[in-house]
Amino acid sequence: MPDARNEKLRGMAAMLTAVGAFAFMDAGLKLLTAHYPAAQVAALRGLAALPVVFAWALYSGGLGQLVRVRWPLHLVRGVMSVFMMMTFAYALKTLSLAKAYSIFFIAPLLIALLSIVLLRERVQKAQWMAIGVGFTGVLIVLKPESSGADFGWWGTLAVLGTAVAYALTSVIVKILGRTDSTQSMMFWMTGMLAVGATLIALPQWMPIAREHYAILAGVAVTGAIGQWGVTVAFKHAPAASVAPLEYTGLAWVMVIDLVVWSTVPTLRTLLGAALIIACGLYLIRYEARRAT
Repeated sequence: MPDARNEKLRGMAAMLTAVGAFAFMDAGLKLLTAHYPAAQVAALRGLAALPVVFAWALYSGGLGQLVRVRWPLHLVRGVMSVFMMMTFAYALKTLSLAKAYSIFFIAPLLIALLSIVLLRERVQKAQWMAIGVGFTGVLIVLKPESSGADFGWWGTLAVLGTAVAYALTSVIVKILGRTDSTQSMMFWMTGMLAVGATLIALPQWMPIAREHYAILAGVAVTGAIGQWGVTVAFKHAPAASVAPLEYTGLAWVMVIDLVVWSTVPTLRTLLGAALIIACGLYLIRYEARRAT
């Protein structure tokens, strides 16, 4: 029993580390979006992470696992990853990290809906209610405080597109996970993101300023730490224990917003985020009870 408890605590600590690392990675991406097109930022994210992910895949499973995969699903997931990264990078141009995260937290609700449609999963009345309340939270976040033109509707729509793409890829991961390794899923997603976004960005590619190499290095390192943390977390602890910890990312980005950009989230954003997170937590716990 003590060993099981220690394993669970190790997994939870790893997830907290991963969420913090990803928050700093997204802050680095937001800094880059002020200087480069969204497609180039997405490409730089993939290119910076690819060597790290490839080395990890070779170390933890070998080259064979990377070729014995279900190629059609990996291709679809790769296309979705390019779209997802480009829309998120675009959104960071106009939205604070806290607002972008709050809207993105709709993803678990979308995953539940897509699981009904694509995986034919049955949903109970309480789940439908949670999904409905969660979408109400999204509407609260989306409603502007004023009618100013700088609200960032395009950025808001971009984050919603990111959440939809993330939900789709998560459903694909559920299917791929039955046959393919975690390493192969990470490598091909990162590789296709790097290649696809680079091809899209090439016509408007801008030279990388010397002062931005440190940011790129930070993006690569924090991205690698984040991926490591998520892998360790789900390996050593139940999903119901570690998945809710992803919501701690909102606290991280609120602090980063305040320190770096002197931005404080509005009460409307916090209220909507609270509703979305509460519903997401309920759905995660419900799935955990149903699995036992």
